[in-house]
Parts: sequence; structure tokens; C-alpha cells
Amino acid sequence: MSSPTPPRYKMIEEFLLTRIRNGDYPVNHQIPPEEQLARDFSVSRMTANKAINNLVQQGYLVRQAGLGTFVTDLRAESSLQEVMNIAEEVRARGHQYSNDVLRSEAVAADDEVALRLGLRIGSPVFHSILVHRENGLPIQLEDRYVNPRWVPHYLASDFSRQTPNEVLVANCPISDIEHVVEAIHADAQTARWLEIEPGAACLCMVRRTWSSENLVSYVRLTHPGERYKLRSTTRHR
Repeated sequence: MSSPTPPRYKMIEEFLLTRIRNGDYPVNHQIPPEEQLARDFSVSRMTANKAINNLVQQGYLVRQAGLGTFVTDLRAESSLQEVMNIAEEVRARGHQYSNDVLRSEAVAADDEVALRLGLRIGSPVFHSILVHRENGLPIQLEDRYVNPRWVPHYLASDFSRQTPNEVLVANCPISDIEHVVEAIHADAQTARWLEIEPGAACLCMVRRTWSSENLVSYVRLTHPGERYKLRSTTRHR
């Protein structure tokens, strides 16, 4: 008995994924528009749109209004599934949490931020930088960009009382997350903020978060390697 033919939108997904994975469509490459995919696969634009939306939600593609759809960094293969509030983590260990708010401002999105948030270059975004402390010692540098469309009062928040994570969760319940984890060496500014030596080993987590289909936030979380341990649990069924 022959296996059933996959839905047409799945065929388009596989077509695009194959080209992303084999390098035909590298990062920042613009994929064919919906109209062309619809013609090539003899389907409606709605079907082509569904395939693209699925890959956007999975983190393979990002839309830029008025420009098209582009390949973004592939999702990291990681079992990290929760967006934890660092204040709760610190307090759960019986320690004292505090933070320093270094920046809280509206800025124009540069090319990287625009790509990560699916916006036009130059679009207004909210930018915050905080240092999170455990018993007075810096354990995380949070460099976050937020789409103001989804959290319009973000900059009015008192981050000394409510962390950016708590603000986002309160305004936009998180439905999807993407993590990319990498080892880096601290540059001079990062070292100064984290009170470590320049060039010290750090763990950097790049995270994007969605609420429903809306890409809300892009953040870089940098931790001193000697002060932070990342734990991940995978459940086998």
C-alpha cells in the first residue's frame, strides 16, 4: 500500500528546508516570493503562505515588511524549552537578587536587529541593557530588543522591580522560543559590565521569543563562564 501524498504546503516546506540545509539558501538569502512558489507548485498563495509561516514560526525564516522573506540562523538543536526569570532563579537558591539598568531607550533597528525581529532597517525598537546580580556579583548581561508594537509600554517599566522577562510575559504570553548557545570571549565593555577580565570565557545565549505568531523579542544573554552553569534536561518517552 502506497503512503499518502503529503499536503502541498509540506512539499513547499521541504523544498525550502532542503535548500536552507544544503546551503543553497544561506543566512540572509531572500527566498522566492509567495507568488512564485504558488506557481511553481501549482497551489494557491494561501497554501504557499502557510508553508512560509510555518518556517517563520520554527525560526528558519524571517519576514521583513515590504522587502520579502529571508533565511535566518537555524534553530539550535537544544532541549531548552523554558524562558526562566533570572530573579526567580536567584531567589530560589536562597540568594539576593538585584540588577543595574544600563540602558532603556528607543532606537532605530540596525540590519541585524531588523533581521532578528522581522522589521525594516531603521524601524523603531525598544532597547534595554541590564546586569543581573546574585548576592551582588554580576551573573548575566542582558542586551534586549523589543518590538514596540507588541509591548508598547515596555520602556515605562521599572526594571528594578520587574525584570524585562516578567514584563514580556505579563504583556505577551510566550508561545515559542528559539535558543542559540555559544562560547565567546568577553570584549572590553562586556568585561567591564560583568566585572571580569577582558577575554574571559563567557557563555552567550541568543534567544528570540514569540507570542502566538508575533515575534516579540530578541536578546543576548551573556554569562561569565566561571559563575554560570547552563542546565538542560531531555525526557525520553
